Amino acid sequence: MEDKKNLIKEKIEILNRAAKAYYQDATEIMSNYEYDRLYDELVELENETGIIMANSPTQKVGYEILSDLPKEQHPSRMLSLDKTKDRDALAAWLGNQKGLLSWKLDGLTIVLTYENGALIKALTRGNGDVGEVITNNAKVFENVPLGLPFKGRLVLRGEAVIRYSDFEKINASIAEAEAKYKNPRNLCSGSVRQLNNKITAERKVNFFAFSLVEATGEGGPGEESREEQLKWLKAQGFDVVEYKAVTADTVVEAVGAFEDGVEGNDLPSDGLVLTLDDIPYSRSLGTTAKFPRDSIAFKWKDQEAETTLLEIEWSASRTGLINPVAIFAPVELEGTTVSRASVHNISVMRDLKLGIGDTITVYKANMIIPQIAENLTGSNNIEIPDKCPVCGGHTVIKNETGVETLYCTNNACQAKQIKSFTLFVSRDAMNIDGLSEATVEKLVDLGFIKDFADLFKLERFRDEIVQMEGFGVKSFDNLQESVKVASKTTPERLLYSLGIPGIGVANAKVIAKACDRKWSVMESLTREQLTEIDGIGEIMADAYVSYFDDECHKQVVAELLEVLTLDETVEEGEEFLKGITFVITGSLNYYENRDALKAEIERAGGKVAGSVSAKTGYLINNNVNSTSGKNKKAKELGVTIIDEETIRNWLEKGSVE
Repeated sequence: MEDKKNLIKEKIEILNRAAKAYYQDATEIMSNYEYDRLYDELVELENETGIIMANSPTQKVGYEILSDLPKEQHPSRMLSLDKTKDRDALAAWLGNQKGLLSWKLDGLTIVLTYENGALIKALTRGNGDVGEVITNNAKVFENVPLGLPFKGRLVLRGEAVIRYSDFEKINASIAEAEAKYKNPRNLCSGSVRQLNNKITAERKVNFFAFSLVEATGEGGPGEESREEQLKWLKAQGFDVVEYKAVTADTVVEAVGAFEDGVEGNDLPSDGLVLTLDDIPYSRSLGTTAKFPRDSIAFKWKDQEAETTLLEIEWSASRTGLINPVAIFAPVELEGTTVSRASVHNISVMRDLKLGIGDTITVYKANMIIPQIAENLTGSNNIEIPDKCPVCGGHTVIKNETGVETLYCTNNACQAKQIKSFTLFVSRDAMNIDGLSEATVEKLVDLGFIKDFADLFKLERFRDEIVQMEGFGVKSFDNLQESVKVASKTTPERLLYSLGIPGIGVANAKVIAKACDRKWSVMESLTREQLTEIDGIGEIMADAYVSYFDDECHKQVVAELLEVLTLDETVEEGEEFLKGITFVITGSLNYYENRDALKAEIERAGGKVAGSVSAKTGYLINNNVNSTSGKNKKAKELGVTIIDEETIRNWLEKGSVE
């Protein structure tokens, strides 16, 4: 029994680590196939031993909340669904009941609440017990009605998703390959949970209703049939998830019809959902600790093909990470020919015991992404390269939270250069149009650019470049004009373009502002000075100082400053709140949310903290006489309490008082 208990703990740890990587970090440390296999093994062990740990994924629902969005308790716990891959099991589960078979959309579950015809609240599923309030974001979804003909209280659930076609357009607009989004679900999750709903609006999020929770008031729907409720929701202006009414006799055929539609479906899905139509009967069934008994998910039984592993290709990136990619004899899967699949990292490769010549089975996760399912031979003869496949530099294996990855240690690696150049010319950096990653790679290979400053000296190679495939005189002239415009830039753009670890667009702006946009000050900051800047931590500060201490980097920056013109001016009145720390509490009337007001204060040079302290200059609260903890603390410390109108007037005038 002790061995099985330890095995349970081991599987829980692996599954939770994989779930965290997928849902929170947007990375994968194992295939869907492997995750499902481990999950099913854990369920069997729990059933056999009766041992169920509190942190088991069979008991947990949803992701852990990590953002700064407001949190709110759900009235009742939102459960996940039990699942099956057996089509005949669906017929047996349905029995003599009518069911609704629909797409299981792969996005983020949202709960919408309306009163008197108006949307008053939107809440994510969160961890099942507590969700995040995303009302302002939901109001800019592509298809969410802001007003309804029904004037009672309405609560419904649905899935927020981003279409494949929109996902591809968004990724196509991102120049740097490393910055592209991995899949529509991760993009949707980040878009729905933005603190700035302008970004949400740009992502074209759609909402598809799949369940009515509550509808009280005149003109509401009946409480007998889910299908009738979905039709009623559609009449209110909602898009509802595509479904088919089925019985035990027709459900298998209906699954086949959905399967035929997978390839042409523009909405990301990871299976189907079968729900009982009879609402009173559904309620009589109750729930288990994790699953409702009136619904079940169907996961596609992946089409697998047997093939031979031909080689492992090692793919280097700008960060130095070198990922293994499996190259195998071409096979047909889901209507297309595939011959390669990412193995993600060394840990996954070793777990699969991959070896050249091994017989492996491959599949497409969710019928889209090629993955290795199993290794039937397990020769485990892959040698980890001790030299980078691109530059020949020394490699090192790093172990981070139990996952082994391979890195190139050569800072001058060509792969790192290409990715660094791609970042340097990207929109938020130097914004040089006409330089795709492929073009940069050609220019590096030909020796035309060896460092960033060479991008501003391409006139030397005009004759050679206009002869390049895809180029010509007009293309070169357009590129030169773009380079000329880019040469007049700002300190924050230059800082971001250097690719210092942890220094993104926002942090570059924060650092520039703290230095009054003076480049000479920015490049000579000490670790202590950096950590005093709000939002800059010790790890980021160490990377920053190490970059500017490096002689090679100093040379790169010096050569750039010879070809660039930096605009270091600070707008008059921009910093009038400099040195003042604010705390915001309570509801706001004018500003959309606290983050909108925070952005205005920071733009004027002020800081916004989360709690009142002796360093607080002002507490902003529309209820000045509130007896809240922050108001009490402010009064104890002698901190002035102002309302929203006061800070708004200061910001409009550009001065305090």
